[in-house]
Amino acid sequence: MTAFKDLGLAEPILRALADEGYDAPTPIQAETIPAMLAGRDVLGIAQTGTGKTAAFVLPILNGIAGESNRPAPKTCRALILSPTRELSAQILENLRAYARHMRLSSTLVVGGVKPGPQVRSLAKGVDVLVATPGRLLDLMQSGFVRIDRTTTLILDEADQMLDLGFLPAIRRIVSHLPEKRQTALLSATMPKPIRALAHDLLDDPKQISVAPASRPIERIEQSVVMLPKESKKDLLLELMSDRAVERAIVFSRTKHGADKINKHLVNYGLKSAAIHGNKSQSQRVKALDGFKTGSVKILVATDIAARGIDVDGVSHVINHDLPNIAEAYVHRIGRTARAGKSGVAVSMCEPGEYGYLRDIEKLTGLDIERVWLGEEADFLAEAKRATPAASQKKKSRPPRRNRDGNSGGRPQRNGNSAPAQARGTGGGRKRSRRRSGQSRPGALAG
Repeated sequence: MTAFKDLGLAEPILRALADEGYDAPTPIQAETIPAMLAGRDVLGIAQTGTGKTAAFVLPILNGIAGESNRPAPKTCRALILSPTRELSAQILENLRAYARHMRLSSTLVVGGVKPGPQVRSLAKGVDVLVATPGRLLDLMQSGFVRIDRTTTLILDEADQMLDLGFLPAIRRIVSHLPEKRQTALLSATMPKPIRALAHDLLDDPKQISVAPASRPIERIEQSVVMLPKESKKDLLLELMSDRAVERAIVFSRTKHGADKINKHLVNYGLKSAAIHGNKSQSQRVKALDGFKTGSVKILVATDIAARGIDVDGVSHVINHDLPNIAEAYVHRIGRTARAGKSGVAVSMCEPGEYGYLRDIEKLTGLDIERVWLGEEADFLAEAKRATPAASQKKKSRPPRRNRDGNSGGRPQRNGNSAPAQARGTGGGRKRSRRRSGQSRPGALAG
């Protein structure tokens, strides 16, 4: 088995890894780190929870460990772009943990907070800048940061940056970078527009894929409850009252829906908090910190939390609303079963979401176990007539700055994409089971 000490990393980095209790790299790390240390560009595909952050952070730190000169004012040696504030903050936290035995300057540039402290931290120049695209572009255009001396560019969760409409901003940012640089693009999925971007940005990249794209982690016990829309709230309370639920994330398709779900849980007496793009940065930090420390047991979230939020001990993921983008399902349920643990993912499917379920099963290649609340034939008949849940959407608005809660780019798309249509009405799966009455939540929660 390959060990970190065999990869050629600097001694201070190896000490930090030992402090964290890490001996052997994950598959994505074992392939990405040597390629980046050799100066190669990298196109990496790995499912969520496989250690992509360390895969690109460690080579960056290794290069900086050999530098004796400070970066020039308002510049950075390495630039890491990610789609959300929370993911960016987590990347910086990991970066600083791995660099604890080094002299490293680093800072975070994200929207939702006053830019003054960010401007001051950039004034002397930093080794590593972690940023969301919108705020970074704002500071570049205002002359507070230059990236013409940046030698390493990382695009993390590139497909979500595509979903959030950040590609134009990324291309403008890249136009200010030196032509001679090292670039790594990493993501859990690789749709065609991202492959096109990779073709434009990467020079003869090493392509690394350590898991089938869009396949959920095998350690997650998955089920879907087929039910009328009006039954969702009662079922959610039943599930969340189960003692087996240690820490849970409940996903809503919309921001307004997340607030309603959270209020419903709080009114019932459960310790819950909501996180989405309309929350202020301080509210989002408070909710996430409470969830990490355990003072909040349930985090109600839109897809802003589906990527990169690595919180230990998430026992359950509940999809109160199925996502209308099938790939989002993979990222959502990947919040559990992390670090070698097992987890439970329970989804609720109303008739208007049946098409989304079919899309998810097609993408993942799985027949998710179905539990029926009510008659299967009645559900399928209504699904055939139903308007897909997310087609009751507002028309897309033009881009607005600093309102999406991410970085000043376009508003987050929580259920505002073109919906899939409810598809065929074939019979149930062999693994389906019908549920009647009020059996204990553990029957669903596992």
